[in-house]
Amino acid sequence: MLVDKSVPSSDLVSREAAIWAIRLFIGRDPINDDEINFHRGHVSLDSLRLAFARTVEFRNFYTKKVVGHPEWAVPLFLLDPSQNLSLPRRFQSPSLTDPCSQLCTENQFLEPLHSELCEMMGTNPSHLHRKIWEFTWIAAVLRKSGLLRRGNKGLGFGVGLEPLPVFFARHGVEVLATDAPNAAIEGHGWETTGQHASSLEPLRRPQLLDNNQFDKLVSFRPADMNNISGDLKGFDFCWSACCFEHLGSIEHGLTFVEQSLKTLRPGGLAIHTTEFNLSSNDATFEHPSLCLFRKRDIEALYDRLISAGHKPWPLNFHPGTGPADAYIDLPPYGLPHLKLEVASYATTSIGLVIQKGASF
Repeated sequence: MLVDKSVPSSDLVSREAAIWAIRLFIGRDPINDDEINFHRGHVSLDSLRLAFARTVEFRNFYTKKVVGHPEWAVPLFLLDPSQNLSLPRRFQSPSLTDPCSQLCTENQFLEPLHSELCEMMGTNPSHLHRKIWEFTWIAAVLRKSGLLRRGNKGLGFGVGLEPLPVFFARHGVEVLATDAPNAAIEGHGWETTGQHASSLEPLRRPQLLDNNQFDKLVSFRPADMNNISGDLKGFDFCWSACCFEHLGSIEHGLTFVEQSLKTLRPGGLAIHTTEFNLSSNDATFEHPSLCLFRKRDIEALYDRLISAGHKPWPLNFHPGTGPADAYIDLPPYGLPHLKLEVASYATTSIGLVIQKGASF
């Protein structure tokens, strides 16, 4: 910025005006007094506004916070057929009433089934948040499959404080809820974010399910998703909601999905959601604490599962066409929160459904 150092400091913009200009134009507090005094060097507020409007920092702030994320558009790789043409596939606007392995999209929030399921879970159907979608999508899959019935058994991985155990128990399903052992999450922040369960108590929803019924149908134990105990078996379905991207690597996550099928009876369903990279089918973010799965990672997993004799539900990479589908949420996150930016990548949630082979 150009400032007029020949003008007496008493005639320049006030300290308060300089501070608020920084906050309003570039969305942060001043770094230090030197930055404040530098911006006070303008001869008028008009000069200050014009100078800020010309900065790269303001343009970046305006583009992301006001315009949105216009550089993101539906990438062509989502339209590419898989190298394995035998993979079951759809490409149409995803639906909760006829779910498959699909992405989170705005239109699913507008379906009457979404509101119905949210009411039974005690969640807000008007919040366009992908976590709420994950819960309703998992429930919709089980509803379609006919597994929401008394006497069936469900196993949840990484349940945290989810409403799903109570929702399933309301249908008479016997639920074993699990979460990572305390030792496995130390230093990862989960113990302080309210997203980790270490007992049954945080899972209770007495306004939705009487405690006596809850105690009859829901139990809890720790479980390591990277080392599933061999005594966890015979379940009609298992599920996880955005958990396996935290298991250490992309391969760890894919292996978990495969191993989760061992907990099921033949014909049972594994139902999992995870992070999906909408920006690239090549570059991605892979860190011990978080991984973004690409289209090619999901297709490679399905290839492995089919080769092993399992039956994945069709893959639908349609990203949606609603206004909220074109919006990329940025930190600090708010609503709508269907797609978001993580480490410079646009990402959303994807749900995967696999039926265990009859011979396993």
